[in-house]
Amino acid sequence: MKIAIITAMKEEADHIIKQYNLQEVKRFHTLSIYENETMVLALAGIGKIQAALGTAYVLENYQVSNMINIGITGSLLGNEAKIGDVFFVSKIVQHDMYLPFDGPHLDYAKKEIILSPQNYSIDGFDFSVSNNAFCLTGDQFIDDAQKVLELREKFSAHVIEMEAFAIASIAREYNMLDKCIFIKAISDGADNDAIDAHMGNLDFAMQNSLKVLEKILLK
Repeated sequence: MKIAIITAMKEEADHIIKQYNLQEVKRFHTLSIYENETMVLALAGIGKIQAALGTAYVLENYQVSNMINIGITGSLLGNEAKIGDVFFVSKIVQHDMYLPFDGPHLDYAKKEIILSPQNYSIDGFDFSVSNNAFCLTGDQFIDDAQKVLELREKFSAHVIEMEAFAIASIAREYNMLDKCIFIKAISDGADNDAIDAHMGNLDFAMQNSLKVLEKILLK
């Protein structure tokens, strides 16, 4: 059994690959797989389709004890969150899904995915670690302060990114949802400065994420 890590960006994955001495074992057109004796990492690419591909590949080809999605995220909290703060996610919804129909047969797309409550007691860092965050996923990079206000009003969510819902959806199909952990570190405010902030703060945010990941793996 291995711990599975799903990441979107090479810049995110590189921190984990170096930390855990992972070796590349498989490369497709957009998907790369790295391993050591206890861990498998899928560098899946950006967006829901890529995240679903990477998650499905790992669950089809490995015996997995836990699945961890770790990466940077935009904040919807304004001044309530700082760059580098880390969130454990317990609810995810697609903010860009629109279907003008209702019914339980559409719940898989329209409804939020609820994860097991995250009650990690992690302190001793110079950044905040919060449990039970509400995460929005969409195939859009949000860099618009007005859009942030609209999303906050509609969803009252905490963070926003581009992969988590897809990963959780695939995990649910494989009866692995209760084994999923989502660790998201703030890189930007999803506002007009997000493009520069996103990459400029990536290393700092990922270093904080790795500190939290280490605590989780030691439990």
